[in-house]
Amino acid sequence: MLIGFTGAQCTGKSTLLTKCSLLKKEHELFNGYTFVEEVTRKVRREGHNINLDGNNITQLYILSEHLKNHTTVGNYVLDRCILDGYVYTCCLARRGIVSDWVCEYSCNLLIELVDKLDLILYTEPDNIMLEDDGVRSVDYKFRQEIIDRYEQLFRENYFWQDKVVRLSGTVDDRMETIKDKILKLNENSNTRQFQNI
Repeated sequence: MLIGFTGAQCTGKSTLLTKCSLLKKEHELFNGYTFVEEVTRKVRREGHNINLDGNNITQLYILSEHLKNHTTVGNYVLDRCILDGYVYTCCLARRGIVSDWVCEYSCNLLIELVDKLDLILYTEPDNIMLEDDGVRSVDYKFRQEIIDRYEQLFRENYFWQDKVVRLSGTVDDRMETIKDKILKLNENSNTRQFQNI
């Protein structure tokens, strides 16, 4: 199973991932799942500038991390998934920060990898304020461009749309939605495994 959070910066992805990993300790809902931190933080730790300070190399590095995360065998919950890689790369290309060919590559990678996701958890902005944690971009206009690109993607009705769950409300509201969707996903997976015996 592959579950990926996605959404603009400061929309609660890391908070929800942490809560899900804590839930693993007290509930069997996430038994057997490995939690994967945000790829951009890893890339930054390795000395690359990110977001508006990035470049082609940064985005290719980030996209290669998505490629690795989406093709590793096992049950994983990703802090960010290939949708993020694509959306951010497109927005950076529009600003001239990365080349069009990198944007095209991210689109091809999205097409190749999105089907590997069993569940895509989109964190709605819900008036969550930008916070400067030293990693995220705090450029409001850039954040809005990211949100707008997601909304445009969701309006285009791609084949993977049925995997997208929009998370809104309080953290507790979002967690209840996540628990419900994971339970259904696990039930469907168990049913398929039983049918294959």
